[in-house]
Amino acid sequence: MGLSLRGVRYRYPDGRVALDGVDLAVASGDRVAVLGPNGAGKTTLVLHLNGVLAPQEGQVLVDGLDTAEKADVREVRRRVGVVFQDPDDQLFCPTVRQDVAFGPANLGLDGDEVDERVAGALDAVGMGHAVDRAPHHLSLGERRRVAVATVLAMHPTTLVLDEPSANLDPAARSELAAVIRSLPELTLVVVTHDLPYALELCPRSVVLDAGRVVDEAPTPELLADPERLAAHRLALPHGLRLA
Repeated sequence: MGLSLRGVRYRYPDGRVALDGVDLAVASGDRVAVLGPNGAGKTTLVLHLNGVLAPQEGQVLVDGLDTAEKADVREVRRRVGVVFQDPDDQLFCPTVRQDVAFGPANLGLDGDEVDERVAGALDAVGMGHAVDRAPHHLSLGERRRVAVATVLAMHPTTLVLDEPSANLDPAARSELAAVIRSLPELTLVVVTHDLPYALELCPRSVVLDAGRVVDEAPTPELLADPERLAAHRLALPHGLRLA
């Protein structure tokens, strides 16, 4: 069923309006990039997708579940896995195995099922060899892939990646992109400033600016129009142009 945001508004206590009537639909299995300048409301949007924040107006539905309903929040957070920009926000156990097992164990699964989920999730991100290593001994790219595994172990229906390519070297950037492309039929939302990464991973993009969805198009079409990008303080890397 996917994600549906209808007229979502959210204002922080200091009066700043972060989301100002967001309408967005992401069908099950779709891969969509959310682009926008700093301060556009992207992080606030991410926090609404798995119920960390609830809309003050409007509605967020995940596979038909309302994120504002307390009875639904636990299931919403299982279905929507968010991988934040800093993997150290998600990796806090002594070993990779324990980090990836943490979520499934909290679901009350038995040991064999937890072990199966850990192995499957780490294999999916190419990190099975690191199962007994300490996360802080891994490179940034490896830690980010392990953070993805912690989410995959929960068997989500939607994966949300917040600036997944940030601060990665070219090799790690390519490795993570390959992992993301190889994942099973998940709904994918990629929040990024990295326009080439959006092009690589997501057939469709939306532009968020000043808390509103202001543009939406196939990613190649959007990125091929410099004036359209510039209107919302976006630009391809210098020298890169799309036909």
